[in-house]
Amino acid sequence: MRMHLPLFIFAAFVFTVACHTQTKDEKKDYMWNMDIKPPVAAIKEHQRTLHGDTITDHYYWMIDYFKKGPDSTEVINYLNEENAYLDTMMSSSKVLREKLYEEMKGRIKEKDESVPVLKNGYFYYTRTEDGKQYYKYCRKKGSLDAPEEILLDVDELAKGHPYYAATGFNVSEDNKLLAFGVDTVSRRQFTIYIKNLETGELFKESIKGTTGSSAWANNNNTLFYTLNNPNTLLTEKIRRHKLNTSEAQDVTVYEEKDPTNYIGVGKTKSGKFIFIVSQATLSTEMRFIKANEPDAAFMVFQPRMKEVLYDVRDIGDKFYVVTNLDAKNFRLMECPLNKTDSSTWKEVIPHRPDVLIEDIDVFKDYLVVTERKNGLIQLRVRNMPSGQEHYIDFEEPAYSAATGTNPEFNTAVLRYTYTSLVTPNTTYDYNMSTGEKKLMKQQEVLGGYDTKEYTSERLYAMARDGSAIPVSIVYKKGLVKDGKAPLLLYGYGSYGYSMNATFNSSRISLLNRGFVFAIAHIRGGEEMGRQWYEDGKMMKKKNTFTDFIDCGEFLIKEKFTSAAHLYAQGGSAGGLLMGAVVNMAPDLWHGVIAQVPFVDVVNTMLDAGIPLTTNEYDEWGNPEKSKEAYDYMKSYSPYENVEKKDYPNMLVTTGLHDSQVQYFEPAKWVAKLRAMKTDDNILLLHTNMDFGHGGASGRFDYLKDIALEYAFLLRLEGADLTGLQDL
Repeated sequence: MRMHLPLFIFAAFVFTVACHTQTKDEKKDYMWNMDIKPPVAAIKEHQRTLHGDTITDHYYWMIDYFKKGPDSTEVINYLNEENAYLDTMMSSSKVLREKLYEEMKGRIKEKDESVPVLKNGYFYYTRTEDGKQYYKYCRKKGSLDAPEEILLDVDELAKGHPYYAATGFNVSEDNKLLAFGVDTVSRRQFTIYIKNLETGELFKESIKGTTGSSAWANNNNTLFYTLNNPNTLLTEKIRRHKLNTSEAQDVTVYEEKDPTNYIGVGKTKSGKFIFIVSQATLSTEMRFIKANEPDAAFMVFQPRMKEVLYDVRDIGDKFYVVTNLDAKNFRLMECPLNKTDSSTWKEVIPHRPDVLIEDIDVFKDYLVVTERKNGLIQLRVRNMPSGQEHYIDFEEPAYSAATGTNPEFNTAVLRYTYTSLVTPNTTYDYNMSTGEKKLMKQQEVLGGYDTKEYTSERLYAMARDGSAIPVSIVYKKGLVKDGKAPLLLYGYGSYGYSMNATFNSSRISLLNRGFVFAIAHIRGGEEMGRQWYEDGKMMKKKNTFTDFIDCGEFLIKEKFTSAAHLYAQGGSAGGLLMGAVVNMAPDLWHGVIAQVPFVDVVNTMLDAGIPLTTNEYDEWGNPEKSKEAYDYMKSYSPYENVEKKDYPNMLVTTGLHDSQVQYFEPAKWVAKLRAMKTDDNILLLHTNMDFGHGGASGRFDYLKDIALEYAFLLRLEGADLTGLQDL
């Protein structure tokens, strides 16, 4: 997916503007070095003809690095020129950016530890140390007073790597082996390593080109994993690896023939079964074996059916199935272990038109259902023997809650997490029998933070077609709603991904300086149910864009802000949103941040060789096979619709190694905007030459990107750059 789950926490803020007597033009020259000329990208003829439509693409050549690699120096030179231009334009804010970085970093508790999780006789946790960018993965046997074992020292492993991601930590049933994946490029191509936890040594074999996740069979000798296509990054094969054998001897146990499906493999909570999942936007097919029988052939749980999704959990003597079969918002079914096709499914929780079932967590005597109603998460607890049930109380108007890591099956204690726009990330242990709630940990915000100083609201903007769009808002108490406050509006609206109202310590700097932060829960997400998603995809995609514009106009009408102080931000598919709204309503925004934006929609969806394209035909359409899809996609694709007109101030970011939105999409878009826009507003492109879609991998390095974004918006608000030492 072209998703960037952490993007909505990136916000901008403003310092109090100092008074001065410069004219608008003089001030702009002073603030932005307006005498510096931006790069001019080469124009090369390239034509695309499809469905009787011929389009000239002057910047198609920028795909060259993607196709040829390091030999394509012209592309790299252009990206470096844009980076140099940004550095020059932002040079006077160097001190400001450094101050912002230190301020945000100063709120993070450097020496910290996660809440331990008990699994198979060991307490597992991660801990961080002062000054270290990464963490240590640790455990203690039987008791938290036992000696610590450091299973993986990621701080040590990451030395010498600009980017380092370790994932998929997976301990064998006998607690002696650790499998984990490593990516040092930020391209989502992980190498799996296996560590002997008794000797501390790595096994000689390693497995390249994987997703990083894996599943141990119960014989402690067999590992299942997912293999990627190195070019398209499609998940194509599930393979079986035997310890002390080479990767070349691994056996393919499943190969996905449909390029629109994602596949993966995992073990159930009970440890009894290993499941292979093949899923597209609109269909699912799962296969399973007993974890005690790793050499057995995988059996199909239920053959894929058009527009039917399902997910499976085992609870001892039967399976639970969450499915949208005849249930748009999903329902819960059950079936025997030996008869799993849909004809045997019996209803446990029926479909409700106003409640979306998102997930379930199963225990020996309890079932926890994650539901979403009116855009907000609810945790529903059912005592299975008695049939009694209740909901866990949440009191704030806008928040996020989720079941946490609950690996133990035979327990009455649920681990769950809670956060809101004003409440730091909090972990609770909840006794499902007694209703007792125990606070295990709340994120510590250094430097002083009081939730009582901030206000959160949940409002509804009216869309042009009459739909009510939830908007989550936070600001510091004392805000005067006179239209003069700067406001940052964040949006995503794709893939059915719901943007929850969560806390971020960096945002405190925004709120403390008078900024309002808002999240528009627009269609294309799933906040208001499955229909909310379906009304913002494929041939209804424009609802996503008009919803966001209508939210911006609503916030102006309610006098939270004005067009002179309204800013927009989104990343990945949310970057598509940014590109669309600046084309459709350029005068509504004073500034826009588009992070790793998916803006060249038609060309990307026409190229099956670009990672993830074929997986996403059900999200956007297949423009090659459908003229209707082609015409509709072309009518909103940001790159296709750049015009000779004024655009707002814009900061665009990308990563050279981005696996989800290739660097050339934002690069082409910026080049075309430079050539066609008729204003003198600021347009900057920042390409991270070392990282990919998610940015830096360390605990603190990502703050440098936020500092850049904050400084960009700060200057648009007219902050005086003199006397920075006093800020």
